[in-house]
Amino acid sequence: MHVTDRSLPQLLTEARRWFEEALLASLEEAEVAPVSPTQVQLFAVLDLEGTTVSELARRTGVTRQTAHQAVHGLVAAGLLEQTPDPASGRQRLIRRTPQGERAHRQAGVVLERLEDELAERIGRPAVDALRTALEMPWGAPPVLPSPPDKGLPPTRTRG
Repeated sequence: MHVTDRSLPQLLTEARRWFEEALLASLEEAEVAPVSPTQVQLFAVLDLEGTTVSELARRTGVTRQTAHQAVHGLVAAGLLEQTPDPASGRQRLIRRTPQGERAHRQAGVVLERLEDELAERIGRPAVDALRTALEMPWGAPPVLPSPPDKGLPPTRTRG
């Protein structure tokens, strides 16, 4: 039984937004350098040894330009640094600075507390079940056959 007519991706997006908004507000309250939602996502997917901007863009699902802008904002805030990539003379690796590591640890603590807050609101069994479902391997995304048109007018092709 579905409580709303929203799709599962919409619900997951809203849930992520709840965590992001609470995280950003909590970090602002703690006077950590202000960051955007894109910067939060980018910061979360960095490898310890560093990650290229192209890889950050892929992992966060944004354009290279958007990732580059987010990186520059975080570098300016003193949370990230750029270093030469030993595997490539042309690319640079993006890494957390010591200040960035502290902010990352602080964000982790906030997220743990938010999960506890969510458990108080909807119950620990529901949070545990959600976590279990999201941690399960889903396999590669499937390619499904086209659904029946259910009375929709046929699409027209240019000829």
